[in-house]
Amino acid sequence: MTMERTSIDTLVVGAGQAGIAMSEHLSQLGVPHLVLERDRIAERWRTARWDSLVANGPAWHDRFPNLEFEDVDSDGFASKDQVADYFVAYARKFDAPIRTGVEVKRVVRNAGRQGFTIETSEGTIEANRVVVATGPFQRPIIPPIASGAGHLTQIHSADYRNPEQLPEGAVLVVGAGSSGVQIADELQRSGKQVYLSVGPHDRPPRAYRGRDFCWWLGVLGEWDAEVMRPGKEHVTIAVSGARGGHTVDFRRLAHQGITLVGLTKSFDDGVVTFEPDLALNIARGDENYLSLLNAADAYVARNGLDLPEEPQARDIPSDPECVTHPILDLDLAKAGVTSIIWATGYAVDFSWLDVDAFDEKGKPKHQRGVSKEPGIYFLGLPWLSRRGSAFIWGVWHDARHIADHIVTQRKYLAYRDASQRHAGDDRDGAHAESRVHKVSELGVS
Repeated sequence: MTMERTSIDTLVVGAGQAGIAMSEHLSQLGVPHLVLERDRIAERWRTARWDSLVANGPAWHDRFPNLEFEDVDSDGFASKDQVADYFVAYARKFDAPIRTGVEVKRVVRNAGRQGFTIETSEGTIEANRVVVATGPFQRPIIPPIASGAGHLTQIHSADYRNPEQLPEGAVLVVGAGSSGVQIADELQRSGKQVYLSVGPHDRPPRAYRGRDFCWWLGVLGEWDAEVMRPGKEHVTIAVSGARGGHTVDFRRLAHQGITLVGLTKSFDDGVVTFEPDLALNIARGDENYLSLLNAADAYVARNGLDLPEEPQARDIPSDPECVTHPILDLDLAKAGVTSIIWATGYAVDFSWLDVDAFDEKGKPKHQRGVSKEPGIYFLGLPWLSRRGSAFIWGVWHDARHIADHIVTQRKYLAYRDASQRHAGDDRDGAHAESRVHKVSELGVS
């Protein structure tokens, strides 16, 4: 259904976790708004993840405050479809004004008057404010060196679904964050020979002394850290909720049968070259792991908590052959490698935002999501206000801050002196009724 040209106070772009959190807070504060989603609610969870994916945090933690998961144990890990269903149920809980199947194509500031004009696949909207809630997983990144890998099957982790999807033969998985580790583990367990390219990473314990690492990061204040530590800009986190949750240990993966290699450097005539940094990356991952155990032990002692000691958590397996004698180059054909999975992350895409909200590198300029361009807001990005900003619970808290800012701005803009209030009451009432009528025609999906 084509939308007639209409106006709304606040437009939210995206109906994933960020857009739904934003809509809840705006609804509670009485801010008229509309959420547009080009696909379905939480579509990325359904169709841009592999089949066996589960949440990396337990159900008690990775959720919004006002609704628990159904049919998932509080310490369990929800499947990708359960997470998507959760957001659909949450949106219905407060009757979120969401319109699905509508793509936002361009946002431009109005000249000489308030607000923005938004071009969509279903017509044009005007809004006083726009909240960009499209998240950080917009454009899969495959590095330029991939072009030198020849005619092998190459896919990004966003397009991986299951082992049966790949041709016969060995697999090179590039990237050892949560996605790369879990995919490599699944492929090896399915019977494939797997090479896993390991770069710099953090690897927290899945649980320690009876508490999940999410709990430890919370009580230690790590989720609320406002600034990334220097040197951690390109460090991924390796954690898994698969098979009930377990600590990622690269040595154990190697003893299991996965061949570890260093950071992938280049491809040349069918040969891939790796950096000689595997042992260093493994060792630094161990340092991160042990540092969290030390911090947890200190917290227990300082607060007199009755949590069981777990000395076996400090047992580090022996170095496997692939670490002590690392492979620095690999002839892909001789090794039987027929496919490559690039678990190399994502980039954002704000090409549709024709506003002055970015720095010289194209990154959003904002303070806790409040853009340098008045009326434009960003939500759901990593480190928006803290370490936890891109996580389910973290985005909910960031949305509350942005909603409060919107309410404050609405109050300022609503100010009129006594003569203006007296003259404009009747006219404003009629206009408000017209706007509500037009927005109601858009429908909710």
